[in-house]
Amino acid sequence: MNNTSQLSRRHALQALSLPLLSPMAAWSQNSGLPIEQVKIINGFPAGGTADATSRRIGDKLAGTAYARNGAVVENKTGAAGRIAIDTVKNGPADGSSLLLTPYSMMAIYPHIYKALSYDPIKDFAPVCMASSMSHGLAVGPMVPATVKTVKDFVAWAKANPDKANYGSPAAGSTPHFLGALLSLDTGVAMQHVAYRGSVPGVTDVIGGQLAAMLTPHGDFLANHRAGKIRILATSGKKRSPFVPEVATFAEQGFPDLTVEEWFGFFAPIKTPANVVSAANAAINAALKDKALVESWATQGLVPLGGTAEDMAADLKKQLAFWGPIVKRIGFTAES
Repeated sequence: MNNTSQLSRRHALQALSLPLLSPMAAWSQNSGLPIEQVKIINGFPAGGTADATSRRIGDKLAGTAYARNGAVVENKTGAAGRIAIDTVKNGPADGSSLLLTPYSMMAIYPHIYKALSYDPIKDFAPVCMASSMSHGLAVGPMVPATVKTVKDFVAWAKANPDKANYGSPAAGSTPHFLGALLSLDTGVAMQHVAYRGSVPGVTDVIGGQLAAMLTPHGDFLANHRAGKIRILATSGKKRSPFVPEVATFAEQGFPDLTVEEWFGFFAPIKTPANVVSAANAAINAALKDKALVESWATQGLVPLGGTAEDMAADLKKQLAFWGPIVKRIGFTAES
């Protein structure tokens, strides 16, 4: 047999061997998937709803077509969540780093920062909506026990202007603006105090250093049930199933404060489409896990999921929705 015949036979044998690879193995070889180690980066402290969302889903990514191992979670606090966003934006666009953020930083910040370091549409690829939550208004021992409703709190704030303050997890966040709208709608001045996430603000409310806090209501649940703080209202269209005894803002005469916010996963814009698709599938599968759903219930979180296209469409909707509200409030922030 001459050399040409031997080469032809070798090529034929190689071609015959290709179908023996499973479709998943062939796909993985061609796509760089699954990724050995994924990082989930969020801009808030451990112990809050962003952290719970990151860790519960991160644990479930192991052994999927997207990731070999469970994700490592990094809490990069500071700059009202923007440090985490910039970290992912400037990181590798290969699916190894995902951003987990509430939509505030993507739908509201473009309206309040004159020199924002990122563009939510041009710099990021939506991956999957993770969880939704209502926000809540809660008060602590600084506020008398006779204050049981939002109108009670407004009356107390008017009578005690030196104590009339409320915290939020970040300046320019949805909870911040709910407080600003409450102040505008009632004509009662309330001083805003920005924190690095929910946990430190809730701690100050419990300790009596802060009158009230607006934040995802799941961050109040344990202390509300323990009697350390009192949730006065929630921001959903309907009452929260986790505190059904608490009336919504709308029920109490404040329909402008009806907001339900989501946490979502984003990747750098140049991340390959097949990697985004694999991440979306893995996250959607995780959201069906019974243990995850039950654990999130303790923090007031409801699983969402859906396609990356669903998320992109809702992000554009939220960008349009918040523009006029930010203009009415008149808040701007320096970068």
